[in-house]
Amino acid sequence: MSSFRRLSVLAITAAAATVISATGPAQADVQSLRGRGTVDVRLIGINDLHGNLEPPTGSSGRVILPDGTTVDAGGAAFNATHIKNLQKEVRNSVIVGQGDLIGGSPLVSALFHDEPTIEVLNEVGMDTTAAGNHEFDEGYKELLRIQRGGCHPVDGCQFRDEYKGAKFPILGANVTHAKSGLPALPPFWVEIRDGMPIGFIGMPLKDVPILVDPNGIKDIKFGDEVKAANKYANLLDAIGVKSIVLLVHQGDQVTSTGGGPNACNVSPENPGSYIATNVSPKIDAVFSGHSHQHYNCVVKDPAGNPRPFIEGLAFGRELSVVDLKIDRRTRDVVRGETKAENKIVTRTVTPDPVIQSVIDLAKAKSGPIANRPIGSIGADIVRAASASGDSPLGNLIADSQLEATKANGAVVALMNPGGVRADLTYAPKGTEGAGVVTYDEAFTVQPFSNILQTVTLSGTQIKNALEQQFTATRKIILQPSAGFTYSWSASAPFGSKISDIKIAGVAVDPNAKYRVTINSFLQGGGDGFPEFTLGTEITGGGIDLDGFAAYLSTHPNQLPPATGRITQLP
Repeated sequence: MSSFRRLSVLAITAAAATVISATGPAQADVQSLRGRGTVDVRLIGINDLHGNLEPPTGSSGRVILPDGTTVDAGGAAFNATHIKNLQKEVRNSVIVGQGDLIGGSPLVSALFHDEPTIEVLNEVGMDTTAAGNHEFDEGYKELLRIQRGGCHPVDGCQFRDEYKGAKFPILGANVTHAKSGLPALPPFWVEIRDGMPIGFIGMPLKDVPILVDPNGIKDIKFGDEVKAANKYANLLDAIGVKSIVLLVHQGDQVTSTGGGPNACNVSPENPGSYIATNVSPKIDAVFSGHSHQHYNCVVKDPAGNPRPFIEGLAFGRELSVVDLKIDRRTRDVVRGETKAENKIVTRTVTPDPVIQSVIDLAKAKSGPIANRPIGSIGADIVRAASASGDSPLGNLIADSQLEATKANGAVVALMNPGGVRADLTYAPKGTEGAGVVTYDEAFTVQPFSNILQTVTLSGTQIKNALEQQFTATRKIILQPSAGFTYSWSASAPFGSKISDIKIAGVAVDPNAKYRVTINSFLQGGGDGFPEFTLGTEITGGGIDLDGFAAYLSTHPNQLPPATGRITQLP
């Protein structure tokens, strides 16, 4: 029997053990407690950690408070201390995750295929987590290895002499094998506190196939989140688990950055809010992720009853804490007594020494690679986009990809903005190493090791691909290399937004052929760009990060490229 099947059987068995009549002192003790008030259980959630073991830097390491001031936050050793302190305040607690705990990680974790992050989560006592899209970055088979243990099939065991795997189940209620329809990940998990079973349904967002390399998940399907949640809520309820929590890697963008960690600045049409308000009334709380935002909301379930809908700030800067009261007689959550709060992971506490030792080992082993200088910059180069959609850092990466593939005939390069993970920060003048870019910093910007691929597209296909940047549910603006310009209209209908496409000032001919460089993620149709899969005469290049590093090394004191390659029209 596979590890995932064993986990699922254990979950069902654990739940059933609390609800099926049995003799013996333990069961008698549980029965005697019925009708004697409530059981308090604290849920401590973390989402979108992305392997940030060290405190994240710049704006990625700060939390904005309601008064506009900021607090430095994050870092796994501080996180562990905060978790322990939160646990000390209550008798019962469960530590859960909402996905993207690994993947898109800094070099200190990613160099070892995120094994250090899994070790940290094991040490902290993670009980269960939903899978996010980034858990599939290296494919389904690699996620199985992360769960079960064993050395990496190519790189072996580089962090420790052996890798024992995650001690907590990684859940995917909407993840199935394409051929059989059977679960590809355990759909739920049950924890028992003071005799009360608590069911956790976990899942990634249904859009995983457009967010990761399709080749790694070609035999896996991702279903509708609401349908999957309802299916397993009904199953849990049927076996006697009445307290049910949803861990879903889908969330909302906020409408305002003001209000701090516990404001509810989301609009109801957001995908996370839709899930939170439409899943079964049997579900008592919804922990979300993916959007990298923070909010603390109370929504109405389909029966009109309140339940929390919460997400904490990404990179380990906040913990989402939900306190439940469970009625001993009904074994269900007393909804009116639920309390939810996002807690800031400040750096004013003593870092956990065990966790810090794991981080120190990862730093020591990655240091010779991480600290190697590869180039220099003359000012901050940021990934924040202009109103039209291009960004200084996105443009710079596209320029580097074009230069790396000119030998393949490339005249244009297009970069997906989701692959640009952090700013390049210039240290103040007078600071040792000011302006120097290390391999670690470049890796943090581009951590996915995608292969550059140059394909032949017609002018019409280029326009079609650009039109696919805009749909009713999302807008993803590709970052263009120098010399490639176009306009898009905000008011024009979908499919007709793009105009005035030029290369080096010359209008693109719909019938002519052009050599275009994209990464392997986009070439596989990632981010919802199926037009790129139609490209012909595919010529492989190097790794995207290598091209970026080479460009920085040959362009010392690089300044931010100007935006404006894309023009937005009314």
